[in-house]
Parts: sequence; C-alpha cells; structure tokens
Amino acid sequence: MTNQLTNLLSPHRLGAITLKNRMVMAPMTRSRAVDGNVSHPLAPVYYGQRASAGLIVSEATQVSSQGVGYIRTPGIHSAEQVDGWRRVTAAVHEAGGVIFAQLWHVGRVSHAEFHGGKPPVGPSPLSANAEAFISTGPAPTPVPRALATEEVPGLVEQFRQGARNAAAAGFDGVEIHGSSGYLLDQFLRDGSNIREDRYGGSIQNRARFPLEVAAAVTEILGGDRVGYRVGPSMTLHSMHDSAPIETFTYLAAELDRLGLAYLHVTEGVAGPDAPSPGVERVAPHLRRAFSRTLILNGGYDAELGEAAISRGEADLIAYGVPFLASPDLPKRFRRGAELNIPDYPSFYVPGEDESVGYTDYPSLGAHAAQPRSSKLAGETA
Repeated sequence: MTNQLTNLLSPHRLGAITLKNRMVMAPMTRSRAVDGNVSHPLAPVYYGQRASAGLIVSEATQVSSQGVGYIRTPGIHSAEQVDGWRRVTAAVHEAGGVIFAQLWHVGRVSHAEFHGGKPPVGPSPLSANAEAFISTGPAPTPVPRALATEEVPGLVEQFRQGARNAAAAGFDGVEIHGSSGYLLDQFLRDGSNIREDRYGGSIQNRARFPLEVAAAVTEILGGDRVGYRVGPSMTLHSMHDSAPIETFTYLAAELDRLGLAYLHVTEGVAGPDAPSPGVERVAPHLRRAFSRTLILNGGYDAELGEAAISRGEADLIAYGVPFLASPDLPKRFRRGAELNIPDYPSFYVPGEDESVGYTDYPSLGAHAAQPRSSKLAGETA
C-alpha cells in the first residue's frame, strides 16, 4: 500500500484552504467536557496529536444551552467555552493542522434535565424513541415541544452566533451538523416533521430552516469556510423520510447555490450507516447536485477511500474510529502499517485517568500500553 495512495494522500483545495491530504478526521463525541460544558484541558493534546489529518472536524459543539442532549459535551456559546476551544485551535495550528468546528443543536434528542424540567424542542411533537445520557445514566427521550413558527428565527441566530464564536476561537471554518437525527435533520425529513406552517409539508418548506441556518453562517464566515453534514440513510433516533433522494438532492443543490465549501455525507459502505439491502444509495445523487467538495464517511479503509476518490465518487474521505485510535493515521496509511486497537469502553465513559483512551494511543514507534479491546474499528459521529 505504501506507494498506491496517490489520491488519498494528495493535497486538495477546500474553499480558501489547501489541505495537505484528503483524509478528514470525522467529528466524534467523546463526552469529556468539564464544568460549564468547556472542552477538556486535554483536548488540545487530543486534537493536536491528530493534526496530520488534512482536515479535522471537531466533536459536535452546542450553539446554545437549548441544544444540549448529553452530559459532558462541549458548547461554543459562552466566553469560557470559546476560551477552551481557542487552546485547541492553537494546538492544532502549531502542529500544522486545519480544524473546523461542528455546530450542533440536538433538538428532540434530549431530556428535561438539561432544560430546567421542561421538555426539549423539535419541529413536531414526535418522540425520537431514543436515549439521552443524563447525570444518572441513560434516560428515554420525551415527546418534545413543537417549536412555534416565530421561534425559528431565534434558532437561526443561535447558529449565526455559533459561527461568530467559532471564528473568535480560531477555527478555520465550521461544519453545520444536519445529520444523525438532530434538529436540522428533524426539520428536513418528513418522518419527524409533520408541521403545517412554512417550515413543514413540502420538501422546500422542510428544507427552509436548514437553508436559513446555512445562509446565516455563510454571511458570517463566507461560504468557502462552511460545510454541511447529512446522513440520508441514517435511521438513528427514529429518523426516516418518504423520498430521501428527492429530499436530500434538493437540499444539496440549494447548499451549492449558497456557495458552501463542502457537503459531508455519512452513508456507509458497511455497517449501520449503510443503506438497507436493495435500497438505492443517495450519495451518488448528491455528488451530481453539489458541485464543490464532497466528503464521504462510513466504514472506509485506505483501499476503499483511495478507490472512491479515484472513481470520482468523493474528493475527501472521513475516518472516525481509525483516527481516534491511531492519531498518526495518514502516516500509517502511507506505510501500510497496522492500526492501533480501539478501546471501546472509553469512547464515551472516561475512567479515573481521563487520558486513557483519549490521549494515550501511541504513534508509530512510540512505546505505550495498547488499549484493551480487540473489536474491529467502526465509525462514530
């Protein structure tokens, strides 16, 4: 494999930035934020270790306290949170890397514990039938309160301010989280949106809020520093749509008109994010609808990533768990070296020593204890 990754390890122009390779570190929740939902003091080390990625997308980061759905997840809406992220971006830049913040609002995938005893919000009063992780452990998500039409502009402003704060924190750009059954995805798909106002009904109406968010963020940062993530085949959090190809193709074309730098598509080649057998893949339709950089994510290894780029299916490939467990993943791919074994129990539940499973994965040639799990790596987001 040493000399065969001519595409995956080649530079790529992403909007205003030249990436040193086409490997993206996918956004991965790590549940290690400290008081005030500030990123962990070790986060600069964690992200800096992985700065050999062409692009790092940060773990999902709440644009407001209303957007919280899990304990110990970071935000980007307070001065303390911005300061914490500023230390992360400085470490990544010092190591020669590029990092975007992923802007997040969970919507209905939340719990009253995070909202003063009140239910979370969503487009419609339909439960995600999922679990939120609260102070006492997993808890079922309640039926959300349907947002009033007049509340939606305030949500757009939360994302607009998130973009401002990301710039203040030193991020090179942002990725808008429109995937995984969270708020923007909830508005877009008809399985979670049964509204009858201007934000419900037709594809155009259901896409209105996501596109208003994208336009607001683009006004702050410029389209060449903004990406958008979708998961058209994801069923996580009870998500589904009656016409996913039409729905997501419309969204992709409209994001293209806004001039966004990239579209990040999670539609796995294997695993839970892959379409069900016999179901048509949506990603090829999005490739035709979106003229700029397309990122594919979900179950790719070096060979599959190289092949997808060489066939023109994608410009960049995002890797989750492989980057989590092997901080020097591009070097390992270049040399055909083995990857570290991921320690699954420490993904979201830190031990007493919070560096374990976080910053203690060794680079090639380093001497460190290997994580203990022997399971095969998958993708997380």
